[in-house]
Amino acid sequence: MLNCTNGGRHRPYDSDPGESLDTLSSAKLEYRQSRRLFRYKMVGKNNCCNNNSTNSSNSNTSSTKKMPRSDVTRTLIEHGAPCIGRKMFRNVDENEQLVLTEEHFWDRLGLIVDHPHCSVCRKNLAEKGIKVPRQCGNGPSSFIPASEFLTEQNGRDEEQARELFIEVFLQTNRLDHLTTVMGLHPSYLDAFLRTQDYMLRGDGPLPFDYRHYIAILASARNSCGYIVRLQESEFLLQGGDPEWLQGITHTPLKLQNLYDLVKFVAHQPWLITKDHIEKLLKGSHSWALSELVHAIVIAAHFASISSFTFGCGINLEVDMEGGHTLRPPSFTDSAIADEDGLSNNNYSEEMLSGNVETIMKRMKELSEAEEPEDSQEEKMKKFESVGKQNVELVSPSIEEQNRLQADLSHYLIEPDFKYKDFAKRGETTQIPTFRAQDYSWEDHGFSLINRYYADVAPLLDDKFRLAYNLTYNTMGKKRAVDTSLLRRAIWNYIHSLFGIRHDDYDYGEVNELLDRNLKTYIKTVTCYPEKAGMKDYEGFWRDFKHSEKVHVNMMILEARMQASLLYCLRAIMRYMT
Repeated sequence: MLNCTNGGRHRPYDSDPGESLDTLSSAKLEYRQSRRLFRYKMVGKNNCCNNNSTNSSNSNTSSTKKMPRSDVTRTLIEHGAPCIGRKMFRNVDENEQLVLTEEHFWDRLGLIVDHPHCSVCRKNLAEKGIKVPRQCGNGPSSFIPASEFLTEQNGRDEEQARELFIEVFLQTNRLDHLTTVMGLHPSYLDAFLRTQDYMLRGDGPLPFDYRHYIAILASARNSCGYIVRLQESEFLLQGGDPEWLQGITHTPLKLQNLYDLVKFVAHQPWLITKDHIEKLLKGSHSWALSELVHAIVIAAHFASISSFTFGCGINLEVDMEGGHTLRPPSFTDSAIADEDGLSNNNYSEEMLSGNVETIMKRMKELSEAEEPEDSQEEKMKKFESVGKQNVELVSPSIEEQNRLQADLSHYLIEPDFKYKDFAKRGETTQIPTFRAQDYSWEDHGFSLINRYYADVAPLLDDKFRLAYNLTYNTMGKKRAVDTSLLRRAIWNYIHSLFGIRHDDYDYGEVNELLDRNLKTYIKTVTCYPEKAGMKDYEGFWRDFKHSEKVHVNMMILEARMQASLLYCLRAIMRYMT
């Protein structure tokens, strides 16, 4: 359809069994930091299977050369296997070789999972009596069958996806699940990778450890342990103080002062006022305005990534706690895996309202109908009707929150502070709204970010536009379909959940094109992402492709991020004036 990229991550901190972050030895941390120095060195024609660490004679005699990134990429493409990029580097002395051999166990494990046909690696480990853990989940997503990522997608640039995967693999020493799922839409993945890499590793006013810690805080607000673990690893690799990972109260006061703003960005950005901005910019432990803008961009980005992670059912990486098991696969596991993502034919009337034929018919009727000349009052009533027809969702129960936040609670203050429906806020009967025409991204937000954090503004703009405009002109099995009305309805509906109203849009189209199941899914993933499950994912668009559902999640990520940025940037503008 509307088929309308987590980039720049290094391998997570992989502790030994029973080893906690606060007992991390400096030697092991130094190894993980120095690993980057070896990342682009290739050893002859050896691949992971031939690269036997026990062959000490080869280790001392093989010639090692440093290849340019483009040459490395070309080599990987020619050999046709991602595992070629995974090396047991040999330009080290005997003592260092022992450390590398020990520390590369998880690298080897990740390789075996990423490249399951590497039977030589499995055999070598088995001969040494080492049990190889296997991934608990089946593929990158628990919602999408693993086979979906091995087949050509309609309109997908397979070569671009391959190039991007190789780039991520070379940079991070893994192809993570989030990147793999986003790779169903390579052009968006490219924009996503460039933007995230710049905000975390490019030029900017914030120190690198601050950047990753803010990402941790924003992800923890939505109970997204997957992103938290990846960013904890990045934080340590950037030289961050391990004590900070004990909780927000162990950080400098400057970071602690930012916490309320992160909390509002993650759940209720409409509460952010110029007073919050002024408090952070003045007094002791204050922020520079450029630093604050950088921090806001990171917080909005990672709070929104949590929605994508839960909405697409991203599985834990094999080297994360809870992501692997030593239990051999059973017949039951295989049967469940084969059925993952498959829809049955027991369609209810409500499900049929969201099928391809019905939506195409409604889009045709709307495109042929004359544009209504509604008054501002009538437009406001239609906007309010969208909210009134929303399914009522409740915040996760105390028990659910305790389960989800068990290992993230040290990053949380006011864990029960969550999204709140506009209709239930305060005592007023009128829904407070943010008129997009009064403060828009194109006319106001872009220029303000460009002033204080220049180079990221065009990257964000490209990412927003790609998510909104991307299309292969397909819906399910239908081709040559104009999906612009449907994409616009989804984007504006997401904005409406944050009280943002577009005056030039007829919100009657939202109720025409988005059935109840789709609205429920979008609201759940946007407002309470930790509650999203397989039932929600399977409950909408039963005859659409998985890649089209992933596109919906891309739009949720970007529309949610843009909404949060608009509230923050408007508050900054009001402070400045």
